[in-house]
Amino acid sequence: MLTKYIIERNVPGIGTHPADAYCGIAQQSKDVLVKQGPGIQWLESFVVQDKTYCVYLAESEDIIRDHAQKSGFPADRIEAVKTIIDPSLAPA
Repeated sequence: MLTKYIIERNVPGIGTHPADAYCGIAQQSKDVLVKQGPGIQWLESFVVQDKTYCVYLAESEDIIRDHAQKSGFPADRIEAVKTIIDPSLAPA
């Protein structure tokens, strides 16, 4: 079973990159993911000024760290998601 993780990556200035730079970053990550197989999946990433917050499904933190090392991206903090809350949980 895959666990959902949030990965915080410190990347100074990432939020100022031009749009086409994100395509290259995505391709670089995807190339490594394909080689790693079904034990890790990238769902989405949120870019802020100097960081990205990436959402992954993975077998373990180790496979995420392996992906980070092979793709050249930092994985400064990895947290397993315990539960998800959203407005639908609040009474009407």
